[in-house]
Amino acid sequence: MNTTTNIAIANLHPFEGHPYQVRDDAEMDALVESIREHGILTPLIVRPSEDTPNEYEVISGHRRLHAAQKAGIVEVPAFIHTVSREEAAIQLVDSNLHREHILPSEKAFAYKLKFDALKHQGRASGQVGPKLTVDAISEEDSGRQVKRYIRLTHLIPPLLTLMDEGRIAFSVGVELSYLSQHEQRAVADAIELYDCTPSYSQACRMRKESEMLYAGDTAKIVASVLSEPKPNQREQIRLRRDDFRSYFPADYTDKQIKEDIIAGLNLLKKQRYRDAR
Repeated sequence: MNTTTNIAIANLHPFEGHPYQVRDDAEMDALVESIREHGILTPLIVRPSEDTPNEYEVISGHRRLHAAQKAGIVEVPAFIHTVSREEAAIQLVDSNLHREHILPSEKAFAYKLKFDALKHQGRASGQVGPKLTVDAISEEDSGRQVKRYIRLTHLIPPLLTLMDEGRIAFSVGVELSYLSQHEQRAVADAIELYDCTPSYSQACRMRKESEMLYAGDTAKIVASVLSEPKPNQREQIRLRRDDFRSYFPADYTDKQIKEDIIAGLNLLKKQRYRDAR
């Protein structure tokens, strides 16, 4: 039977290489206030450190730990599981995959962490076997989709950020992940310079021409591809992000900004209709 133990926050450490971001956003502020008022209702899950006595690595509860630190709490309740790093990695991934808000980059590195853990576990114990496939990674996504997510771990951070913000589609990110880091940096620079993002067909073209891109003038070729008009492209009104970013919370994604802008325009339309009557 599992029992909880109060552990000093100073003795708790994040799981090395864990894929989930701990963000100081509105949700975190709400969690901090809840912990101040009610304490931590769901204990953390931790495992003993392999190198240091009385030190623990967090398997589940990184956000709760961060919120407790911000709330000024010195001890938190936790379940101690004495498991291997591989088993801990599998538990960590599985306990977070069903969160309501999970970024593409988080899912990508989570699948990669679990896949590597299962492979290592298989070599060590024979439980998984040499023919481990990605089908064992997720109950939600197909093996093919898991592979596509793991491909995203090859993206450079600026492109991963654009994916998490919703500016680059998942399928586009997968295609760009096959480019070298040199080529990806050229793509990221062109996106910022021209304030545009590649379509799926443009990303496929850059992947196919990857060898030529690397051998020739990468920046020029990337700029040429991204400057081509997309199919069915209509005339657009372009605004610089700096023109309106200050009107929204700092942690807002591009999707949230777009939704608020559309909602504001609908209100303006209704107001004009009322004024015209």
